[in-house]
Amino acid sequence: MRITEAKTIDTYYEALLQRKQNFVGIFFVGVKTTAVFCIATCRARKPKKENVEFFTTFKAALNYGYRPCKVCKPTENANEAPEQVQTAIQLIKKNPKSKITDEQLRQKNISPEMVRRWFNKNYGMTFQTYQRMYRINVAFQELKNGKNATKTAFDSGYESLSGFGYTFKKVIGNSPTNSTTKNIILISRLTTPLGPMFVCATENGVCLLEFVDRKMLETEFKELQKHLNANIIGGENKHIKQAKKEITEYFDGTRKSFDVKLETPGTDFQNLVWDHLRKIAFGKTSTYQQQAEAINNPKAVRAVASANGFNRISIIIPCHRVIGKNGKLTGYGGGLERKKWLLEHEQKNACT
Repeated sequence: MRITEAKTIDTYYEALLQRKQNFVGIFFVGVKTTAVFCIATCRARKPKKENVEFFTTFKAALNYGYRPCKVCKPTENANEAPEQVQTAIQLIKKNPKSKITDEQLRQKNISPEMVRRWFNKNYGMTFQTYQRMYRINVAFQELKNGKNATKTAFDSGYESLSGFGYTFKKVIGNSPTNSTTKNIILISRLTTPLGPMFVCATENGVCLLEFVDRKMLETEFKELQKHLNANIIGGENKHIKQAKKEITEYFDGTRKSFDVKLETPGTDFQNLVWDHLRKIAFGKTSTYQQQAEAINNPKAVRAVASANGFNRISIIIPCHRVIGKNGKLTGYGGGLERKKWLLEHEQKNACT
């Protein structure tokens, strides 16, 4: 949305002049004289007030014809975790079995209130919930590797077995002693030039990769947990780490295909369609009709389109490469602006 309220414009312009960090992601400023848009902390020379207009999302700025600033990279950095949040996350990773308190955060010059706000906004949970999930995931992996439940509980910082058992069952869904065959879905967040994404994986492979603002994301989470009979908890495994690396290489233009393992619960037909989506080459496009013919079912155009819509692993399973029969862009869960960007990105890097 384009901002038109005068008082809000005054506030945002003052924040732009002062490069206020707490306005990053709150607004995007389009500069009429250069046709670029920036975030609040951009280091570039500040434009005159009459030469700017403000937007609530970077997608709105794109729709008005602005392109991302190469200095501040607004589509990437607007949603990147602030330095204090990144430090707090590193504290969890370095101390996976300890509870990080507000006092410990303050000793590191980290505002607990700011960290809590960021986690609520970007993960839909509190910082304490996130680190509790992280601790329980570490304990879960130890139990699966044969470690005694009592030893695991006390090594994880719990003062009683009952407290550990209650929290473990709440997060995982089973008691510690009955969890060794339980499946879990880990979720992590990554930043891309088109905005942040969530990546989920089981021990078998990546099962979800979506932009965090996808409208059907909550439904996808529920269906994924139902299909795999597993709970989603915060954490990382080797598949998530590999996916992050490969996605970064993709956006850098150096990767044209993906090697990370996938887990794609769905019908046989859906998996057939998804398998053929992965055969559409980098820099190329296909139509729903061509996809239907590729699976030897030329009359199944609508069914193919429906299966594309149920794809939970964007980019890696490239449903963005499917366009309309007339050559026009068709629906895409991440938004048509992103679909256009992805296709142009691939065409530009196809021969490099």
